[in-house]
Amino acid sequence: MQFTGAVVRDRRFNFAVAIVRPTVLRSTVEATKVQLAFAPVFRGMPLVLMAQDEVGTPTFHGRADLVEILKHTNLDQVHWKVYSSS
Repeated sequence: MQFTGAVVRDRRFNFAVAIVRPTVLRSTVEATKVQLAFAPVFRGMPLVLMAQDEVGTPTFHGRADLVEILKHTNLDQVHWKVYSSS
């Protein structure tokens, strides 16, 4: 499975963010399954899932401190790339 994601380097943390469909974030169980499936790609880094609505407003699922960092990050400046997960 391919997905778009990025590694974010903050002064305090290095973590990953992966873009998912909004339906994934509607269920905590489903979001956790996707996090576990994508986690090996990022070699143990904390992972936040992100979905965007029709106008591009993001919603996040993950550790609260990392979500807070992403809320204040210009997502257009993040270096997104396509990853493959088995």
